[in-house]
Amino acid sequence: MQEDLITIGELAARTRLSLKALRLYGNSGLLPPARVDPRTGFRRYGLAQIERARRIALLRATGMPLARIAAVLDSSGEESVRQLDAYWREQESAHTARRDAVGYAREVLTGRNPTMYEIAERDVPEQKVLFTRRHVRAADLPGFLAESSELLFCHLRQAGACLSGPVFAVYDGLVSEDCDGLVEVCAPTQNAVEPAGRIGVRIEPAHREAYTALPKRHTDYLATAAAHDAVGAWLAEHGHARSASNREVYYPNWATASPGEHVVDVAVPFRPGSGV
Repeated sequence: MQEDLITIGELAARTRLSLKALRLYGNSGLLPPARVDPRTGFRRYGLAQIERARRIALLRATGMPLARIAAVLDSSGEESVRQLDAYWREQESAHTARRDAVGYAREVLTGRNPTMYEIAERDVPEQKVLFTRRHVRAADLPGFLAESSELLFCHLRQAGACLSGPVFAVYDGLVSEDCDGLVEVCAPTQNAVEPAGRIGVRIEPAHREAYTALPKRHTDYLATAAAHDAVGAWLAEHGHARSASNREVYYPNWATASPGEHVVDVAVPFRPGSGV
């Protein structure tokens, strides 16, 4: 016997989801219609999809992205619960990082000298790097960093070359929700590699830089923005001048690190004692 089908309007009424949301979920594959009329395009849903729609709405209320919701709902039993718990641990860690960043901003606004970031100095030798660059906003930054890193790694593998140091990103402009900044992702190598397509090759000059080391729990946008500000304030306080753009150095343990492990440095090249 054919399953009873309901219209998208009926599904919306039963779940309190908007038509726009249901179309979005359908187009993304998260909640595809059971049938689409080839002539009119009208969507029909099975009664069993009411429960899936309900669960989608519940998980979206936690802020979970659609792709993550699909993974949770396509899992069974305890695995779906484990995935939900893992997602929420990440959110709690990010909230802690944002709270610390707000504490830093509070210190700045009250004219105090924040001490939550420990600033150190180091010398960085000249190095050859592969690079790719693009203007991005804050929301697109994580995807761009991942995509660019994989592009550079693939080019290195094809050339029979390897990394000679951690990947880093140079921020030639401020990246925020309001404006896009030019970001250059760089992969150091000592091997002979030619430019190709979006990938260039250049020499990164030797320099001295001030930096602060961040754990995994402090790598969301607000926390790293506070770290960039802290390094810049340290340079001004010590009478140093920037000699190149801000950068972030990403260590290989990024994907597997626990919240307290060191995964990234926020750094700024400078000329010692030459004024602001």
